[in-house]
Amino acid sequence: QVRLVESGGGLVQPGGSLRLSCVASGTIFTIRAMNWYRQAPGKQRELVAGITKGGTTNYADSVKGRFTISRDNAKNTVYLQMNSLKPEDTAVYYCNGHRVVGGTDEDYWGQGTQVTVSS
Repeated sequence: QVRLVESGGGLVQPGGSLRLSCVASGTIFTIRAMNWYRQAPGKQRELVAGITKGGTTNYADSVKGRFTISRDNAKNTVYLQMNSLKPEDTAVYYCNGHRVVGGTDEDYWGQGTQVTVSS
């Protein structure tokens, strides 16, 4: 099992910054990729950024150049640095861990953290 706990959300003005953290515990050595998703009211959950075990990153077009995903393996933590925030970034942000066990995909989710961008 894998447990994920997010923190770092809050209210920020447009143009501001926030850093989200996701601490993983459990059988994390089996995790192939860690991702950040977000879900705004009335919208589907969407992938924001991901980082593989080898350190390869990917980003949604809407956040490229503004968000940075990183990981600290010693702390079992993944971060999402969000700069130049816009009102449309407002959403609940979820940490996701993906692994493949016996050929079966497994996804684990945190509880989510609210990010609100508003003046």
